Amino acid sequence: MVSMKKVGEGLITLRCAAEGELRVVSSPKDVIELWKEGAEGKIVLVEDAGVTTLGPILPKLAGVVCTSGGAGSHLAIVSREFSIPALMGTRIDGLRLEDLNRKKAIIRPCDGTSGELLIVYQK
Repeated sequence: MVSMKKVGEGLITLRCAAEGELRVVSSPKDVIELWKEGAEGKIVLVEDAGVTTLGPILPKLAGVVCTSGGAGSHLAIVSREFSIPALMGTRIDGLRLEDLNRKKAIIRPCDGTSGELLIVYQK
């Protein structure tokens, strides 16, 4: 049985959904690790709207979640150019970012300009 839990909400930059393994990226070392293992189909979660750090892997990602920034942030603009849905200014509900690392996740648009981050659990 599969269940989903909403863990965050933010501004969605592209009104489409994404699904993949969620990876917390907090340093260039994390980006290099993803690049080596393959970033295809991954959703990255970053605290800072730093497209420079994600540059090498951004075109391969399924989605981006950022705890800062807005629709006019560089990361939001570049993600839209690559047709990658991004949640910007995302509020994560009562969880440490590290607790979300390597979980199956979904980015899903809601009403208007908002979107949500869901974690998928297998029972």
